[in-house]
Amino acid sequence: MLSPDFSVGSTVALVAVQPSNTNDDDKGGQGEDFGKSSPVGLVLLIVFFIAVFFLVKSMNKHIKGLPASFDEPAEAPGETPAESSATKKKD
Repeated sequence: MLSPDFSVGSTVALVAVQPSNTNDDDKGGQGEDFGKSSPVGLVLLIVFFIAVFFLVKSMNKHIKGLPASFDEPAEAPGETPAESSATKKKD
């Protein structure tokens, strides 16, 4: 049962705070190795851009070699389908 002092409108907030381990030697992640990955990342990014450039260039060359349509050529007017298949077999 609820106590008579309890009101439904009251709110209780519990906040847990983690103790801070502050250290004067900690530079916030900017130690001796800070920033050394930047040149390696830049070189890697440039290599990727060069690779993508050559891949796009090669793909464009291959796409230009494709025919405009992969549909079968239209039959000549007046030819029946049997005649057109017979002429194809002779070739």
